[in-house]
Amino acid sequence: MKTDTPKQIYLKDYAPPAFLISETYLDVVLDPAETRVKSRLSVVPNPALKRRATEIKLDGELLRLLRVCIDGAPVDEQRLVATDKDLTIRDVPAKPFTLEIETICDPAANKALSGLYLSRGVYCTQCEAEGFRRITYYLDRPDVLSKFRVRIEGVKPDTPVLLSNGNLVQTGDLPGKRHFAVWEDPFPKPSYLFALVAGKLAMVEDSIMTRSGRAVTLRIYVEPGKEDRCDWAMKSLKRAMRWDEDRFGLEYDLDMFMIVAVSDFNMGAMENKGLNVFNDALILARPDTATDSDYERIEGVIAHEYFHNWTGNRVTCRDWFQLCLKEGLTVFRDQEFTADQRSAVVKRIEDVRWLRSMQFTEDAGPLAHPVRPSSFIEINNFYTRTVYNKGAELCRMLQTVLGRDGFRKGLDLYFDRHDGQAVTVEDFVSALGDANGADLSAYLLWYNQAGTPTLDARLSYSEGAKEARLTLSQTFPDLPGQPKRKAVPIPVKLGLLGPNGGEIPLEVEGKPVDGGLVVLSKKKEVFTFEKVGSRPVLSLLRDFSAPVNLNAGARDKDMLTLIRADTDLFNRWQNAQAFALKHIVALASANAKGENARVEPRFVAAVGEVADDDTLEHAYRAAFLALPSESDVALAIGENVDPEAIHQARTLLRAAMGKSLRAILESVYERSAPAEPYNPDAESAGRRALRQSALSLLAAGKSRFGIARVKEQAKTATNMTESFGALSILSQVGGEAYDQALQRFHRRWKDEPLVINKWFALQASSPSPDTLARVADLVANPLFSIQNPNRVRSVYGAFAHGNQVRFNDASGAGYDLIANAVIEIDGFNPQMASRLVGAFESWRIFEPKRRALAGKALGRILDRKELSPDVFEIVSKIVGEREGEVAA
Repeated sequence: MKTDTPKQIYLKDYAPPAFLISETYLDVVLDPAETRVKSRLSVVPNPALKRRATEIKLDGELLRLLRVCIDGAPVDEQRLVATDKDLTIRDVPAKPFTLEIETICDPAANKALSGLYLSRGVYCTQCEAEGFRRITYYLDRPDVLSKFRVRIEGVKPDTPVLLSNGNLVQTGDLPGKRHFAVWEDPFPKPSYLFALVAGKLAMVEDSIMTRSGRAVTLRIYVEPGKEDRCDWAMKSLKRAMRWDEDRFGLEYDLDMFMIVAVSDFNMGAMENKGLNVFNDALILARPDTATDSDYERIEGVIAHEYFHNWTGNRVTCRDWFQLCLKEGLTVFRDQEFTADQRSAVVKRIEDVRWLRSMQFTEDAGPLAHPVRPSSFIEINNFYTRTVYNKGAELCRMLQTVLGRDGFRKGLDLYFDRHDGQAVTVEDFVSALGDANGADLSAYLLWYNQAGTPTLDARLSYSEGAKEARLTLSQTFPDLPGQPKRKAVPIPVKLGLLGPNGGEIPLEVEGKPVDGGLVVLSKKKEVFTFEKVGSRPVLSLLRDFSAPVNLNAGARDKDMLTLIRADTDLFNRWQNAQAFALKHIVALASANAKGENARVEPRFVAAVGEVADDDTLEHAYRAAFLALPSESDVALAIGENVDPEAIHQARTLLRAAMGKSLRAILESVYERSAPAEPYNPDAESAGRRALRQSALSLLAAGKSRFGIARVKEQAKTATNMTESFGALSILSQVGGEAYDQALQRFHRRWKDEPLVINKWFALQASSPSPDTLARVADLVANPLFSIQNPNRVRSVYGAFAHGNQVRFNDASGAGYDLIANAVIEIDGFNPQMASRLVGAFESWRIFEPKRRALAGKALGRILDRKELSPDVFEIVSKIVGEREGEVAA
């Protein structure tokens, strides 16, 4: 096992920097193996500190140091101490001084894709969280904000495009077929927001006029020949810019906004000031190559990175423990944008479904951590579902409490107070509270405590008093290594339904309950609703008003009433999910015991009524037909989980739905055809989603109609949504038709990397028993590259994170496959490896045989002597203190 344990970093140890950098000038001379970087830094002793430091320590990795000067004079080598992590300069002036440093880095050798690297001939940077130190020595921390001026020089035929942050202020040609460009960013920023891109890139240009009358040039740079796939991204950007002005009063502040799409990128995208760098999968779209989901994701991520211009760039985080301050808030903002562009209820369903499947799993296991962590070993490991998605839920919860207008007032004050600053979660919550005359300090507990609370609810009714008494209480799960949790304020939106499904007005102590919102601020409280004429049905946690596990003890009869009649559409879906989850757990238990399992016909009939209701949005009805995932069921069972039994139970229920609802599903399919030609708008996408859901269930129920339509669609579809949708359904049917469709798809799209990623991912996520053999073939395929993050995600990621039954195969082969991949990838890209190994987070909930096999695989990873801090941190947390279960 690894013995040199990496150092833990704690929030409580935060100290402000001894020095600040007011201005940064970089002169970057590009070369594949020897890029020369000259920096000139205006260094200022931090005026907030009484004691002046006599030495400055700069971060730096994988750099060759050539020269150091202070105020124009070379620094004697005896004053320099260089390690593989930093450079210390002793005896620095006690007053402001100019520091010049010259270094060399090697972009071609940078396979970790952090810092400056080469991607298919294009120079690219990724500096968040700590990549800038691979470009030059610097105070590489988010609370050091500086104005940047950057000169880039390169060979013109190789790098005709030279880009950096801010506004272009100068260009020129040089001898030897060289040229340069100078960029200036007038807004102070931390080094993690620096960006540089250079290479052979094509450009698509547009413009927009801001509400104050400023013209802004918009540019998207892509690989030559792919300009025709940028139209949707450009339109999405313009919609996002306009929406941010209308909703939050936030206007863009530079003369130009640029996006660059690259194929080798660890993240989805990066919000560098004025120069966003994107994984090309989140830019390029054409009807024949991108699905409706791709279009919606592009729209959302474009908006997310643009919204960072204010929530992340203009106001940034003081330290990396405050990461949720920019990411959670910006995820919330992009969710609101998509809800306004498409369907608010469907977007809420999508977000809650993902939260429950992914973040709740993280919150319930060994990787649980607060939204604002208290410690870390490797900051890259805290770009997590909890920081992003639970962080977004906390923002939504605060908006629920304050109201939409109150939340806007709070954000206005936040920007007024902190523009150009690096701040904390306390600053954010204080601004929201101060703007509304409210004390929101209790909500800080949500940021500082790990785990998902369980909200217990019990409703009693007094016929004589005409009162309904709602008892709410909260509990937290026990989590290893986490302190005892305190009660948090839980906003609960609710309604009471009468015998015919009508809404009963809520009244407490003679006053109406505004918006149906009550707040549980203690461990247990009772709320008494008056003038309730008959026993009501409780509709609880509407709009998922707080990220909690709900235990309402509802009777099946009441849940079915809510599924059919709740006036709150989100809660109709939520109760359908709860009923299905309860039913699948029972079916899985019966399967595991070898008992006969019976499908609940009342649930199937209720879902069929919703699917057949043309007064509801198509996308909503499609969401209603989707059952809880296998990981949802595993989390609900919680111990001695048998993934095979869960898979069989869920398959059984889908087959029963397909058979029982055959006539409805066939009719829905026929009458939901979207208009031609293809349009990615919400209405058309919703129609395609409903048809896909109907066909999928029909195929599960062995409908001849459904299978015939799927086979025809696989051959004749004119857009990727329907083409790949048919292929996905055939993957569950199997047989010769599936294999033939796979071969046709490969022949047509083998030269389109983003499309062939789908082909890889579909096979890796198949529950078929032959999937492990297929994955072995996929990684041996010439189109697969373990050094390309998109390929790794499409095969290993799809298998580990999206294939519950085969990753947890009883043979243990799935665990070995991912352990081997983690070990190999960790040698050159620790970020990718650590994200992949997170798939083991739930290993302890499985039955003993699988648990032992997973422990053995984890032990092999820990045995690796050169294990990166990234992977070591994740695996050591997953293993925990009970290492006797891990076979070393």
